[in-house]
Amino acid sequence: MIHFDEAHRAVYYPKDRRFRVWIRPSFLLVLLILALCPFILAWVQNASFGLPHISPSAASQEGTASGPHGFPFWIRGSHFANLFFLFMLMRSGLSILMEHPRLYLNDDCTPGTEWIRFTPLRVPLDRVWTAKQDGRYISPLVATPGYTHTVGIARSWHFITVYGFVLTGVFFVIGLLTTEQWRRLVPTSPDILVQAWNTFVHYANFRLPPEPNGFYGYNALQQLAYFATIFIMAPLSILTGMAMSPALVNRFPVYARLFGGRQSARSLHFLMLVGFVGFTIVHVTLVAMTGFSRNMNHIVLGTDNLRPLGMILGLAGIAVVILSWIVAHYVSWFFPRYLQHAQKAMTQPAKLVTLDRLLPSQHYRKDQISPRFWPNGKMPVREDWKQLAADDFKDYKLKVAGLVENPVELSLTALRALGGDEFITMHHCIQGWTGIAQWGGLPMEKLIEHVRPKPSAKVIAFYSYGPSLFTPTYYDTQQMENALKPECILAFEMNGEPLPAIHGAPLRLRVENQLGYKMVKWIERIEFVESEKQLGKGEGGSNEDDEYFDLLPNI
Repeated sequence: MIHFDEAHRAVYYPKDRRFRVWIRPSFLLVLLILALCPFILAWVQNASFGLPHISPSAASQEGTASGPHGFPFWIRGSHFANLFFLFMLMRSGLSILMEHPRLYLNDDCTPGTEWIRFTPLRVPLDRVWTAKQDGRYISPLVATPGYTHTVGIARSWHFITVYGFVLTGVFFVIGLLTTEQWRRLVPTSPDILVQAWNTFVHYANFRLPPEPNGFYGYNALQQLAYFATIFIMAPLSILTGMAMSPALVNRFPVYARLFGGRQSARSLHFLMLVGFVGFTIVHVTLVAMTGFSRNMNHIVLGTDNLRPLGMILGLAGIAVVILSWIVAHYVSWFFPRYLQHAQKAMTQPAKLVTLDRLLPSQHYRKDQISPRFWPNGKMPVREDWKQLAADDFKDYKLKVAGLVENPVELSLTALRALGGDEFITMHHCIQGWTGIAQWGGLPMEKLIEHVRPKPSAKVIAFYSYGPSLFTPTYYDTQQMENALKPECILAFEMNGEPLPAIHGAPLRLRVENQLGYKMVKWIERIEFVESEKQLGKGEGGSNEDDEYFDLLPNI
């Protein structure tokens, strides 16, 4: 248990820590049918015809193996590395999921349309309920870093370890394809489907089929399971993760549609996590049941005998993995800034030359606009904003200053006179929800032309009337290059109407290649500066300063 001060404890360790899994009854019925049907068929087959005969495979028998066998060092090393990175990805992924504990098959994320939720709460209809309020607590025993509203730290772990996961996978596949080891995993005949079913019938009826010595070969069901995990589940997990990138999806909307939409991709991403957990449970169970000591020697030492050394070293390796979770927990809470900077050093260079170069180009229709757009952020409590809102912001003046040759104060009427643009886009929140809306406002490019930044101005800071989670004023920054991209506007209209107060009136930023926390609401003033390091704690924004979010969230 981490000891928080009162302000942080209220955020990270709320009083309401209830957890509940709710699945839409129709989906639950489908899942039960899909899960039970194979077992029912296997039981019927056994009751009617008996267990199917499974002939021992000569290629898998000790002393007669003619194909590839054994586990060379590169396989054993990859096996351990994959275990290490996969568990860290799953643990950090659970923390990310709890920030918006609902999964959908539609991109508007209307409350009540989710197919599964991990919260006992229904969204109340009698009051404002923000996405931030909807986040749930999760124990650090099962997630990294756990607690609630720790998505910034969780994303740091997720994006650091995904590099290891991907590189391990690439290394392993190259090893397979450049040696004979691929023949152990890749099916070469459709007959394997019949053999796999026959093997499953034995397992489903609680009978162990003739088990080959895994040092020399696998049974058909094992082979298909390993093949699916490596060549289907792992790539699909990576591809669906990419489909949650606002830069990628808002440039190529068709990519997300390959998975049924951005939220369907998020659901598939979660189901891959469930698949990895299920595979691990079954795999470890069978390893224990079919000769734990010998199997551990196979994968730890690359030998085929019954000595205990492989088991001892294997259990020590598992202890190291568990110890890494404990270390990660304490790093998360005692050295979060170092973790944030490490993640930035590893991921930002790649984002700058890939995702950040993509120009938003979305084409949504009016009938696709979300019926309810999740509100987020703390509403302003300042009296000056309340007075402006009471008069429909007629006296509002946007202050633009800093490193500009023409500092100005502009009313909403003056902003409209500078030009306008309108488009329908998909909003991507760091918490995981999305929403489609029509935005109208002044392109940042035109404002930049009007105020004429000095050559030394590289960063634009946007200050809000509203507070951040821990400070009285919310702010965030944009690099000049991103502010000049298409579909980057100061929005004063939403869905053809004046911008509602709950969504940022009188003015909010829209920058469609990034996550929503960069799109400052209730803008009071704008300042052009040399670097984000001159502001706040030097990380580029309120969330970056205090919640360890990314400076450049293209994904």
